Amino acid sequence: MAVMAQPRQIIECGDFVLRRWRARDDFAAAFTLIDESVDHLRPWEHWVTRHSEEYTRKLLERFETGWANGDVYNYAIVRDGTPVGMCQTYRAPEPQGRRLGYWLHPAATGKGIATRATAALVEETFRLPESEYVEITHDVANTASEAIPRRLGFTEIRREPGTPPVAPSGTGIDVVWRLDRPGEFAEDAVGG
Repeated sequence: MAVMAQPRQIIECGDFVLRRWRARDDFAAAFTLIDESVDHLRPWEHWVTRHSEEYTRKLLERFETGWANGDVYNYAIVRDGTPVGMCQTYRAPEPQGRRLGYWLHPAATGKGIATRATAALVEETFRLPESEYVEITHDVANTASEAIPRRLGFTEIRREPGTPPVAPSGTGIDVVWRLDRPGEFAEDAVGG
């Protein structure tokens, strides 16, 4: 049986790291991060209405399962030993693609952390042999999320109905941005 390629569990990003979430070890840190970010996330993330200790435990368990089967790779964005956000790469509708998501604690915004974390995760995702493109989706009204794919050279490829339920500040229309695998990663994936 072939071993599935996986991204690194720790990705160094200078003054912060992306570190795989662990269900057994990270409950308190994940719960606190979400708890302190609920008001900041509520306009754009419908799932925060379910925030609770039980929800966080199940979320971390899903992170473990998703990592094991390659569906989703979830990372804590950790600065000075403390998680300040989350980012992830997950399977896109087509098998050769992946999508990325990200969010930060409100105290961590405006410092370029989300852009640099996303750039590092894009690079890591392109090291996976099956990843030919990366997409980022966000509600058309979420201009903060829109800034990241713009800065990183993604191209807007379409607008489509969002997946219900729509977040309180959302329009229900998602913008889909795409970045294709650069040539050097294509060579690396083939065995270079």
